[in-house]
Amino acid sequence: MAEEAAVRAQAEAVRRLKQDKADPDEIAKEVTKLLEMKARLGGDEGKQKFVLKTPKGTRDYSPKQMAIRERVFNAIITCFKRHGAEVVDTPVFELKETLTGKYGEDSKLIYDLKDQGGELLSLRYDLTVPFARYLAMNKITNIKRYHIAKVYRRDNPAMTRGRYREFYQCDFDIAGQFDPMIPDAECLKIVHEILSDLQLGDFLIKVNDRRILDGMFAVCGVPDSKFRTICSTVDKLDKMPWEEVRSEMVGEKGLSPEAADRIGEYVQLHGGLDLIERLLQDPKLSQNKLAKEGLGDMKLLFEYLTLFGITGKVSFDLSLARGLDYYTGVIYEAVLLQEETVRVGSVAGGGRYDGLVGMFDPKGRKVPCVGVSIGIERIFSILEQRVEASEEKIRTTETQVLVASAQKKLLEERLKLISELWDAGIKAEVLYKKNPKLLNQLQYCEDTGIPLVAIVGEQELKDGVVKLRVVATREEVNVRRESLVEEIRMRTSRP
Repeated sequence: MAEEAAVRAQAEAVRRLKQDKADPDEIAKEVTKLLEMKARLGGDEGKQKFVLKTPKGTRDYSPKQMAIRERVFNAIITCFKRHGAEVVDTPVFELKETLTGKYGEDSKLIYDLKDQGGELLSLRYDLTVPFARYLAMNKITNIKRYHIAKVYRRDNPAMTRGRYREFYQCDFDIAGQFDPMIPDAECLKIVHEILSDLQLGDFLIKVNDRRILDGMFAVCGVPDSKFRTICSTVDKLDKMPWEEVRSEMVGEKGLSPEAADRIGEYVQLHGGLDLIERLLQDPKLSQNKLAKEGLGDMKLLFEYLTLFGITGKVSFDLSLARGLDYYTGVIYEAVLLQEETVRVGSVAGGGRYDGLVGMFDPKGRKVPCVGVSIGIERIFSILEQRVEASEEKIRTTETQVLVASAQKKLLEERLKLISELWDAGIKAEVLYKKNPKLLNQLQYCEDTGIPLVAIVGEQELKDGVVKLRVVATREEVNVRRESLVEEIRMRTSRP
């Protein structure tokens, strides 16, 4: 009885949270708890009760949601192909040793699998490390590739903000030895093209360089051993005020207050070519070899971005650090400036990782690489909520025509006609009833957004024509059977 009382109390807690319009993630957590309690309680008949839910940090996608996703994927793939990329794929899991030690503090988020047949495996955390393994294994020194696939992170999910444990990444990478900053500039151009095409609102692409960061840490008095850990703290500046970042550096990471204050003077700077020029003259930074190299390349990058006409959306930002260990040069991140419907983090990120392939190559041969990853889930969260708010009607099929009849006993004729249309590559449907009412068939087209109805009747069969009806205008024309395919194509081809 105590367990039943606990279930009732939990149900009441869930009801209150919903009533108070609490955070959706908190409600989902409490609902999960309730379902698990109910499952443990079981039924009177001793039947097993299943908890009908998706695992934490995952979700199902309805046809409407998938239609929005496909639209986004198509825009991204079109852009990648426009820039000459080939497509590759890699296994969803890798040997654990392949992934170990590549992600810095984020390594704790890797999903390890049970020992299967003597191999210790982990689910892939991103698409970059598997790509580097693929290059080293196949001795590839030059490729421009894209890869769109699911990755897995044992993270604390925040699903309303597009943060999941299973999600897609859309990666574009250029591997090979080229002149400085030309491939890097193209990656930033790709981010600009995709975000402009998807019409997500105003955005900013922040750019920095790991060498500038490391040089800055060195001149500010950060010990070598603390570079990476301080780097991941600096990376939190977009989410936390400087005071909190400073306190984490000093309190948790053991950095001297003086070094933290010196870092503070730099990491709050952002601008364009003018800032790069100013830092090249900085008495401390200009004496550091790494920082000088990084600033020289950053100047070159901005010159190329000026030629591409996108500097208005790009900011050189010294607080950008990106936590992953494998970056060696330019790093970048795109953020939305007007997050109208939902708060999300960065919607694209990437950088240069010249040492990663060499970590896998038996002879340590390096293949310089630069790439970008589009944050598809975050973009999808925004578009999905925007569609909900606007009540825009989303078509979930691409059906061009419904084959219908106005009289009874014409199923055979409908099936003959639809077969002809399918064989000609026309996307067509038919209702699965012998004698459907014409009104029901027309209503089906209204509900699903099918633009045309091909109606067969006894008179039409005698005359060798099909009555083609435009659903939106109710206009009807008789079309010769042999011309029907061409007529449908003409009326449904996008302008």
